[in-house]
Amino acid sequence: MEKAISVEKTNIPRRSILRLFTGLLGVLGATILIGPVIAYFWPAKLEEIPSEPVAVGAPDLVPPGGSTTVRFGRYPALIVNTPDGLRAYSAVCTHFACLVKWNPDSGMIECPCHAGYFNVSDGSVISGPPPEPLLRLNVYVADNILYVAGEA
Repeated sequence: MEKAISVEKTNIPRRSILRLFTGLLGVLGATILIGPVIAYFWPAKLEEIPSEPVAVGAPDLVPPGGSTTVRFGRYPALIVNTPDGLRAYSAVCTHFACLVKWNPDSGMIECPCHAGYFNVSDGSVISGPPPEPLLRLNVYVADNILYVAGEA
């Protein structure tokens, strides 16, 4: 006695499938549009100046006379290897928040936006529109790792 297995055929109208597909695309599109708005109002927590020192790499990361820009909290830091040793400053110009860079030819830290120039030994303004010196940061080597820490 063999039992017959009956398979019931369900009829799903084509229109219902299209509505479901259209609804899923609408939800996906809304998520793509709303996601950045939510991220704008609830950004990741980044401290202006990290409360703990930040390890940036090996001590030879910055060659003599050279510089490097590293991530340091919300804004980058500029580390310069001068004849007097390593110096670190906030890489954000005090005039218009442009990123500054080291110019080994002139021996100055320069802001390319409005021709601001800073002294590499203390971050003071040499010329240009910046109203204040660059924020000086501590830089040191411990256990063969280069660290940048809060205000010097």
